[in-house]
Amino acid sequence: MVTVLNHPLITHKLTFMRMQETGHKDFRENLDEIASLMAYEVCRDLPLKDVEITTPMAECTSQILDTEVILVPILRAGMGLVDGIMDLIPTAKVGFIGLYRDEKTLEPVEYFAKFPKELPEGVCLVLDPMLATGGSAIAAVDMIKKRGAKNIKMVCLVGAPEGVKAFTEAHPDVDLYLAALDDHLNDIGYIVPGLGDAGDRIYGTK
Repeated sequence: MVTVLNHPLITHKLTFMRMQETGHKDFRENLDEIASLMAYEVCRDLPLKDVEITTPMAECTSQILDTEVILVPILRAGMGLVDGIMDLIPTAKVGFIGLYRDEKTLEPVEYFAKFPKELPEGVCLVLDPMLATGGSAIAAVDMIKKRGAKNIKMVCLVGAPEGVKAFTEAHPDVDLYLAALDDHLNDIGYIVPGLGDAGDRIYGTK
């Protein structure tokens, strides 16, 4: 399932992120806020379990989360989504996948991987702001599936149709969430209109 979260607050904040003149501080702050807004929808179907509690007025049955939530950012740009989601789910654990895109082949290359032991039982949110060719997202999900992950959601800020098609064909069992679906990829594999290189804009690098 592909879900594009057409929410006015997300669209508003994403507009400022797209602007060329937006500096890395404002870019990062808007990304944090969008990540929190997206997390509400992404986590809508998390399982709950009953617990008995005592309020100031009475005893009652209420509910709490019945699963570990594991955030798996694709380094380095995926880290830009972590804080905003952890503001909402402070008990989430974090694994890491280090991939970079070979600029000639546009294929992902792995250089680092480390995950919590609960990976096979938890709900895994794989995080990457940009879904361009889909290569990094596909490779990341391949990696965590090999380590036993079963309940996986892919969370991206902006996607290109080419990347969405490639990802959903490679992993039809993984729900994909986007803040926006853009027009196309250009001849060097960047999303148009997009917002440029997310990692550089988050961290102020070139």
